[in-house]
Amino acid sequence: MFVGDILRTNRAPAVTIGSSETVSIAANLMYASNVGALVVRNVSRSVDAAVVGMFSERDVVAVIAERGTGGLAAKVAQFISPRPLVSCTSQHSLTEVEHMMGRHDVRHIPVIDNGRLVGVVSMRDISLAFEEADCAA
Repeated sequence: MFVGDILRTNRAPAVTIGSSETVSIAANLMYASNVGALVVRNVSRSVDAAVVGMFSERDVVAVIAERGTGGLAAKVAQFISPRPLVSCTSQHSLTEVEHMMGRHDVRHIPVIDNGRLVGVVSMRDISLAFEEADCAA
């Protein structure tokens, strides 16, 4: 089974945020969109802006733990990882992506095909896909 299989069945689009937006806006956007992570684009949410990272619920908790509620006014860019972006393509197998997630200690990975963001795959998506495959067998 491949990432593309999940993206075809899970039609929810990737939710993005510009790196110049605040943590408060990010938290509200995650809540309103019912997602656990946002794809961070360089400066704006424009589809032409480069994907530079992910911002997750864990990041919101870390900001508040480190800075208190005053941290909600900080920019998302301050909290995305400086390491290279961990991403996959729709052609990666779910097993490969599951290993990537474990190796990099992340639960959400942006799916980028030919330089274009096409979705996000989460650990939950992979677990559900494996469960469904086991039930179908």
